[in-house]
Amino acid sequence: MPQGAASNLLFQGSDWNFETLARTYDAIEKIGIDELGLDVYPNQLEIISSEQMLDAYSSVGMPLMYQHWSFGKRFVFEDHLYRKGRRGLAYELVINSNPCITYLMEENTMAMQALVTAHAAFGHNHFFKNNYLFRQWTDASAILNYMDFAKKYIAKCEERHGTAAVESILDSAHALMDQGVFRYRRPPRLSSEKERERMRERLEYEEQTYSDLWRTLPPSSENSDPSEVERDVTERKKALNLPEENLLYFLEKTSLILEPWQREILRIVRVIAQYFYPQRQTKVMNEGCATYVHYTIMNRLFDRGQISEGAMLEILQSHTNVVFQPAFDDPRFPGLNPYALGFAMMQEIERICVDPTPEDRDWFPEIAGTGNWRETLLDAWANHRDESFVLQYLSPSLIRKFRLFLLTDEADDNYCEVASIHNERGYEAIRTALARSYDIGANQPDIQVMDVDLLGDRHLRLQHNVKNGVLLDEDSRDDTLRHVRHLWGYDVSIAGVDSETGETLYECTTADLSGE
Repeated sequence: MPQGAASNLLFQGSDWNFETLARTYDAIEKIGIDELGLDVYPNQLEIISSEQMLDAYSSVGMPLMYQHWSFGKRFVFEDHLYRKGRRGLAYELVINSNPCITYLMEENTMAMQALVTAHAAFGHNHFFKNNYLFRQWTDASAILNYMDFAKKYIAKCEERHGTAAVESILDSAHALMDQGVFRYRRPPRLSSEKERERMRERLEYEEQTYSDLWRTLPPSSENSDPSEVERDVTERKKALNLPEENLLYFLEKTSLILEPWQREILRIVRVIAQYFYPQRQTKVMNEGCATYVHYTIMNRLFDRGQISEGAMLEILQSHTNVVFQPAFDDPRFPGLNPYALGFAMMQEIERICVDPTPEDRDWFPEIAGTGNWRETLLDAWANHRDESFVLQYLSPSLIRKFRLFLLTDEADDNYCEVASIHNERGYEAIRTALARSYDIGANQPDIQVMDVDLLGDRHLRLQHNVKNGVLLDEDSRDDTLRHVRHLWGYDVSIAGVDSETGETLYECTTADLSGE
C-alpha cells in the first residue's frame, strides 16, 4: 500500500466503535444512493449480543413479539446447536419496517459490520421499500406499532383469561398460519392507533353484552325440494363469501364459539402471517439483491482505497461462503442456494447489458447491449417475484454454469428420466420448471372453506384442490383438522378433489378421528 494511503481507510484492524460505524455507513450510503440508485427507508442500526440474536431467531425476527412456548423451545434448540459449535449465527437480521431496523452482532469484526450494513441496511432495505409485493401487501410504517399492540394485548389476555387458555388459541392459530393469508386479494391495511382504540372499546363492549341465547336456536327444517335446497346453499355461500381461501380470517369472522378476545388473537396471528407472505415469494430475489448490493459496494470501496486488502479478503471469504453452491451429488447439497442463484442472476443481467454474446441478443433483445444495467436491475427488483424473475431472466449461460437439468418422475413409473439438459432444446423446459418450483400457489396445498350451514348442523366443509395427484400427509392433515375444530367448535371435514377432473379422491371428518 502506498505511503499515506492508510489515511484514506475507513477502518484498520478488526476492532470497531460507533464513530467507525458511522463513518463507514456514510461511505456505503454514498455509493448505494449515488451510484446504484437505491431508494431506502431511514435506517436504524441496533447492536445486539449473540444471545439477543438467538432470541430474535426464536421470535420470528421481530423486535416486539408476544410470548409463546414455541419460541422458548426454539431458543433452547438453537442455543444448544450454537454452544456445541454445530451452527453459526447470522451476522445480521433486518426488519421490514419504516424505519428499517438492522441488528448487527457485537461480536462481528469491523469488516463484517461493513459487509452486513451494505447487505441489510441498503440491499434488503431497498427491496422491501420498492418491490411491488411488499408495497401492496405489507405496511412497513405500521408493523412496529401493531406488534407493540399485539404484545400488550396478548399479555392482557393472559392476565384476564389465564396463560393456558391463551396458549391453546395460539397453538391452533399457529398451526393454520400457512392457510391464514390472502393470496389473491389485497388484505386491509393495519389499523391506525385511533381505530385500534375504537376496536378495543368495541371488543370490551361485546364481552360485557355477550348473550348465549343464539345457541338455543333450533336447526332449520329439512327442505324436500331439491331446487329449493340448491338455492338455499347458493344463497348461503353468497352471504358468507364462500369459497374462502383464508381459513384464519373465516374462523375469526364466523366461528360461533369464539369470544371477542379470541377472535382478536386470530387476527393478530393472520396479520403476522400476511406480513411474512411476500418474503416467502421473493427469497431468491431478496437475498440476491442484498448480496449483489454488498458485493458491488464493497468492491467500490476497495477500488477507492477505503478498505484494506486484509479486510477485503475477509469480506470475500464470507461472501464466497454465502454464495457457495454444492453440486447435486455433494452430501451438503440442500437444493439451489437462493443467495447463489439470485446473486448470479443479478451479475448476469449486468453482463448482458454491458457485454452481451450473440446468444444473449437472441434471448434478451430488450436489454442486451443497452448498457442500462442499473435501470434493468432496479426495474426487476421492483416488479418481479421469484417465479417471474427466473422465468424472464434466467439465461442459457447461467443454466450451463449451474449445470442444471430436469428430471421427470411419474408416479406410475419405476424409473426417473433426464428429460432436459443444458442444451438448446432444454433451456426453455429447465427455466420453466425452475420458475414453477418457486410458485407458492403451485407448491402449497390449496385448501378452501366451501360450505357451512350456521342454522343447521354447523358442519364446516373444507376442500383440498389436489394438484398433480399430491395428497396431504394423513397425520399432519388430521392434527390440523383437530385445530380447526378447536376454533370452530363443531365437526369439520375435508374432501380432496382432483383439480383437473373434479373427482373426489378422499374425505376425512373430525367425527372419525380418534380422540374426538
